[in-house]
Amino acid sequence: MKAALLLTLTILSSVAQAAEFEVQLNNGQHTWSSSELLNHPQARDIDIANDVSYKRPMQYRAVPIRALLEGAAPGDHLQAVAQDGFAAELPAAILLTKEGAKAWLAIEDPQHPWPPLAQGKPSAGPFYLVWTNAAASQIGPEQWPFQVARIRQLAPVEQRFPALLPATDADSEIQAGFAAYQKNCMACHRLNGAGDSEFGPDLNIPHNPTEYFTGDFLRQYIRAPQSLRRWPQGRMPAFNEQVLPPAELEQLIAYLRHMAQRKNAL
Repeated sequence: MKAALLLTLTILSSVAQAAEFEVQLNNGQHTWSSSELLNHPQARDIDIANDVSYKRPMQYRAVPIRALLEGAAPGDHLQAVAQDGFAAELPAAILLTKEGAKAWLAIEDPQHPWPPLAQGKPSAGPFYLVWTNAAASQIGPEQWPFQVARIRQLAPVEQRFPALLPATDADSEIQAGFAAYQKNCMACHRLNGAGDSEFGPDLNIPHNPTEYFTGDFLRQYIRAPQSLRRWPQGRMPAFNEQVLPPAELEQLIAYLRHMAQRKNAL
């Protein structure tokens, strides 16, 4: 029994030591190992007062993400891809800024592994995008990808996925809702089959949530998913008013309602 446990720990340690993080930009790509990042010249210990994934204060060894994005410009569009298919769309500007919310790549030390995210689950490592002062820039829970494997530069969402676009004559509320969808929903969901995520269900095919959530239930579901569907395996986060202000929530719902009339057959 002890020998088996020792073998398991040895294998886990070996995997953690071999973990690699990749950045793919138009000007080239770079790969770092966990060891290289833990010893990066800008690595430091940081405290996260309210960690989105662990739901409690956490401390990490981390590198400012902008130190790993040499060559990226504020106007670029980036995507953080996790091992489970979660794909967070991120404007480069929020990752490169030195003011307000600050993005960090937390690195799991194989000698001091992080706790599991839940019983029977792995940790958030080996790499986790975390934020200090997140409220200053209204950083949402979808912008905290854990078990992240790479960050890559891509064309803007509207160019890659025209099936997500509202009608050209859509009003400003619907257009703002499209922006809210990209920030808060697209990391997990596709819509009209469009998107890079392989994680959550499509939000328009076969049915849009505005078609089956009546009354105020869709708003309630977005604010507190477990209040409507108590599911131990559920991973949709709650979007409180600090993350998704009431006006933005209404814009998001307006976009979804609009797209229910613009279904594309898969």
